[in-house]
Amino acid sequence: MANIIVLGAQWGDEGKGKIVDLFSERFDLVVRYQGGHNAGHTVYIGETKFVLKLIPSGILRPGVKAVIGNGVVIDPAALMDEIASLEKAGINVHSQLVISNRAHVIFPFHRMVEQVSEARADRVAIGTTKRGIGPCYEDKIGRRGIRMADLVSPQGFEHMYRMLCEDKMTLATAFKVSEQIDFDKILEQYRQFTEKLRPLVCDTAIYVNHAIRDGKNVLFEGAQGTMLDVDHGTYPFVTSSNASAGGACTGSGVAPTRINGIIGVSKAYITRVGAGPFPSEIEGEAGERIRRAGNEFGSVTGRPRRCGWFDVPLLKYTAAINGFDSMIITKLDVLDDLDEIPVCIGYTINGIAVSEMPATNEEVAKIVPVYEILPGWKTLTKGITSLDRIPKKAMDYLKFLEEKTGVEVGCVSNGPERNETIIVPGSSLARLLG
Repeated sequence: MANIIVLGAQWGDEGKGKIVDLFSERFDLVVRYQGGHNAGHTVYIGETKFVLKLIPSGILRPGVKAVIGNGVVIDPAALMDEIASLEKAGINVHSQLVISNRAHVIFPFHRMVEQVSEARADRVAIGTTKRGIGPCYEDKIGRRGIRMADLVSPQGFEHMYRMLCEDKMTLATAFKVSEQIDFDKILEQYRQFTEKLRPLVCDTAIYVNHAIRDGKNVLFEGAQGTMLDVDHGTYPFVTSSNASAGGACTGSGVAPTRINGIIGVSKAYITRVGAGPFPSEIEGEAGERIRRAGNEFGSVTGRPRRCGWFDVPLLKYTAAINGFDSMIITKLDVLDDLDEIPVCIGYTINGIAVSEMPATNEEVAKIVPVYEILPGWKTLTKGITSLDRIPKKAMDYLKFLEEKTGVEVGCVSNGPERNETIIVPGSSLARLLG
């Protein structure tokens, strides 16, 4: 066994929640290292559907410790709702969940700031979920944020809170915000959250490092996808944190030398939510057909996802950024009824081949994809549990993706259930999982 990172290889929504849930029975700890409650992981266990927004998917496995790392931003109200929902389903959250004392705290006025920013007439809307994630990260980087350690401090919290409120009131005045915010009411509400959350808060960097020292195995869970990484994604249409593999170390306090493998999760096609360039996007009825077949609607917001064909240059780029040892292909079954399946194998801009991912949004928007058409398999793959039963043309499709991206396909998911997953024998992924 090993310590591995599982993260999105595209624009998020690749099915990481199911994969982490499936793998977590082999691990002692599952650590979420970035993002906020704008990213949801959907897991099906039998007829029961779980939508996890902040708590790692490992919480669904009895005895597995679920760790919210320092790189995550936490809305206590959303977290309390999530805890209540899981406890109602019979999960003993308080015996499994650990929260970093260095994770930053989201307040209601962060949502106000984000709404004002997105609505500005001179700003291109990013398409955020308006849950205050970005403004909370802004306060973190601006060194004025409040962390969980501050929240649970009986002495220091109110003073820090009042200072932050003054900052936000100045901002509200500057932007002529008419919405009245009851800062005293928020303070009292957050004091109540504190009493319930204090027992779960600790130095998770020390907690996880001690677990590794003691021979325990750790799975690091990313939110969103690499193309939404604030440094390496399609900026500015990105999230506010590092969703790539490097974020796992900074967002958990675990050294890179403790990581044994990095696994990328990718759909058999590709989707993205919100605004931003999307080279292989499928327009019209064909895109709607994929959306319906794949139920491509946000697990947190319900927003319809934009759908596109598998993008080889994009995957090669995210593989380089992250250093994938293996790739998991999800939702293969969504393509079951297609006669032909285009795959984007290259980019051109103004008729000239592009060998690197452009840095600017304007350049990415000019990309013209080069496609190779593969035959569909026209056979049901959903629910198949062994590799030798996968139709030959479906296997040819997977081998094509493997060859073109240079990353092995170590696992195939062909349905939402835990058992609708095939780990390729002899793959690097199989070896990492032990």
